[in-house]
Amino acid sequence: MTRDRRCAPVGFIADDITGATDLASALAARGLDTRLAFGSSAVCDEGGDAIVVALKIRSVPAAEARAAAIEAAEALLATGAEQLFSKYCSTFDSTPGGNIGPIADALIDVTGARRVVHCPSYPANGRTVYLGHLFVGDTLLSESTMRDHPLNPMRDPHLPRVLARQTSRDVALVEFTAVDAGAEAVTTCLEGIADQAAGAHHVIADAVRDTDLDTIAQATAGDRLCAGGAAYGAAFAAAARTRAGHAPHMQRERPVLPRGPSAVLAGSLSQATHEQIRAFDGPTLTLGVVELVDGDIAVRRSLEFAERCLSSGPLLITTDHDAVGLRAGATGLSPAQVSRRIEVAMGRIGIGLEKAGVRRLIVAGGETSGAVAEALSLRSARIGPDISVGVPWLVAEDRGLAIAFKSGNFGGPSFFRDALQVAQT
Repeated sequence: MTRDRRCAPVGFIADDITGATDLASALAARGLDTRLAFGSSAVCDEGGDAIVVALKIRSVPAAEARAAAIEAAEALLATGAEQLFSKYCSTFDSTPGGNIGPIADALIDVTGARRVVHCPSYPANGRTVYLGHLFVGDTLLSESTMRDHPLNPMRDPHLPRVLARQTSRDVALVEFTAVDAGAEAVTTCLEGIADQAAGAHHVIADAVRDTDLDTIAQATAGDRLCAGGAAYGAAFAAAARTRAGHAPHMQRERPVLPRGPSAVLAGSLSQATHEQIRAFDGPTLTLGVVELVDGDIAVRRSLEFAERCLSSGPLLITTDHDAVGLRAGATGLSPAQVSRRIEVAMGRIGIGLEKAGVRRLIVAGGETSGAVAEALSLRSARIGPDISVGVPWLVAEDRGLAIAFKSGNFGGPSFFRDALQVAQT
C-alpha cells in the first residue's frame, strides 16, 4: 500500500554521530516529530516527521561511505520517505577524495534526483557561506583551526571548487544576491543553472542568516535530495512538511532524563574541548596516548577511578591534550592505527561506565562519540532537552541511559557544567 504523501517522513543520512544529534536537535526545535536511529539496521517505520540515521562515514574510504549511504537510503525509502537529505559538518569536512561528493552522487543514483542543493551554513554557530566561501566566524575556513584538522584539513574555503574535486558532475553557485531577493529569485536561479547543466548536478547556496536558510528551503521544499548542515536540514524538513500540508507542531514534549551518576568521556583534541576540560571542577583522570593504544591499561585505570569517585559526583575521563605528537610518533603505529585503537579503548570505557552505574554520560569528540555509540550498541533514542546549540541530551529509554554526544568544537568553556545542570532540571 502506498503511504499518503502528507504522512511520509523526510529521511536524513548523517555522516557522524555528533552531526546526527545536532540535526535531531534542530529538527525537534522546529516542532518536528523526530526519530534517531543508530545505523541503517535500526531504521523502522514508526511514523513521525523525520528519521535521522546516524552513521560513521565521514572519514572512511569513499567506496565504504557510498555503500553505507546507499544502505541507509534504501532503509529510509522503505519506510515511505520520498525526500532525503545528506547531512555533513558545517565546516564541510572532506578531502579531494570525499566524502561529501561521493555520498551525494550515490544518493543521486538511488533517488534519481536531478540536482542537489548544498548549504552547510549554520549562522547560530558562526558558520556562513558568502560568494561560495565558507567562513568560521569572521575568518575564512582555510585560516581557521580547520586548516590543520588531523583527518580532513580544510585549506580551500571556496566550496564550489572543493566539491568539484570530489565529483564528476557539474557544480554551480546560488549567490547571496539571489537568496536575499527571496525564494522566487532562488527558484529562478536554480532553473537557470539546470538549463545549463549536463544532467544531474550540484549547487552550493550562499547563506549568512537563519532567514536565508528558510528562503533556500522554501525554494527546494519539493526536491528529492538536498545536502548540508543541520540548520539547513531542519529548515528543509519544515518547509517540505508544510508544502505537503503537514505543518510542524511547535510544542512537543521531551523525555525526562533517567536519574543516576554522571560522567564525562572526552576524546576530542579540539581547543574548545580543552577549555571545557580545564573548566571542569570534579574528579578528573587523564589517560596517556600510550595507555589508550594499549587499551587494557586505560580501561582498568578508568574503571578503578570510576569505582573510587562516582559516589561523590560527576567525574571526567580525558585524553592527554599535551601529548598529541605521540599519536604518530612514540607508539610506532600510523596515525590511523593510533586513532582506531584510541576509539576502541574509549568505547570499552563507555561500556564499563554504564555497567558501573552511570546513567548520564557526556561524550566529547566526533570520533569518540561514534566509537562509544558503536560499543554500547545503541539502536535508537528520543531527543531530550537541549544543552546548547546543536547538542541535546538523548534518552535511550530501553536501557535507562541518557547520553550527550558533543562535536569537539561545540559549546563554551562551561559546557560540561551546563549539561549537568540541564540534566537536573
